[in-house]
Amino acid sequence: MSGEIIGLHHWFATPPGRYLLAWEQERYDELVADIFGYHALQLGMPGLNGLRANRMPHRWLALGGDESCLLQREAPAGTQAVALLAEAVALPFPEASLDLVAMPHTLELSVDPHVALREVYRVLVPEGRVVISGLNPWSLWGLRQWRARLYQRCGGGGRLYLPDVGEFISPGRLRDWLRLLGFELETISFGCYRPAATGERWLQQYGWMDGLGARWWPILGAGYVIVAAKRVQGMRLLEPSWRKAPKAAAAQVQVARRH
Repeated sequence: MSGEIIGLHHWFATPPGRYLLAWEQERYDELVADIFGYHALQLGMPGLNGLRANRMPHRWLALGGDESCLLQREAPAGTQAVALLAEAVALPFPEASLDLVAMPHTLELSVDPHVALREVYRVLVPEGRVVISGLNPWSLWGLRQWRARLYQRCGGGGRLYLPDVGEFISPGRLRDWLRLLGFELETISFGCYRPAATGERWLQQYGWMDGLGARWWPILGAGYVIVAAKRVQGMRLLEPSWRKAPKAAAAQVQVARRH
């Protein structure tokens, strides 16, 4: 079983992990509520129900093999049911068959994030949406992680603050990948501005920094959620017929004079 997957899931059980997960759950509930269609898929992270606020009739959770084994061993209370086993780099869906794909920290655990995004683009219908969340390396949390790695390389020891999942993907880098594939960025949300504390008490004490950070340094939040739409060249959405009804042209009317 992958140590990265174990590390990430265990980290989300810590106070900072629960804090980030609660913020992400609110964002997913807000962002997917008004995305319509028939088929929605969440890839990974059973501890976060990214589709619960969506109203599509068919919603599934897919896990990779390592995540499924971990869930069988340590399934937390309230974990959503798994519908199928699938890796993000090889989705068992035909082309243009899904209306929405949620990817909570999926790219951070993927063996090839580029291929995973390409697969999502393939299975999405034109104008379909993908919602991606991740840890922001350009944040106070990312700075502490970078410093801990530097100490370890220099032989100083120390523990990493964030899970050891390799390199986190910055929002700017992810935006470039999405544009290259043909996605159009719709919204990006940042959150979790509290310092990199490990205890629940300290995180609660710095709760006032969330409002301050959202106002003064919004792009430095510890977590981000991106919504992007699949654009296809030459495709145009059909509008309702009443919008295309021709407007009545103005005509001159003769009025008799009164003497």
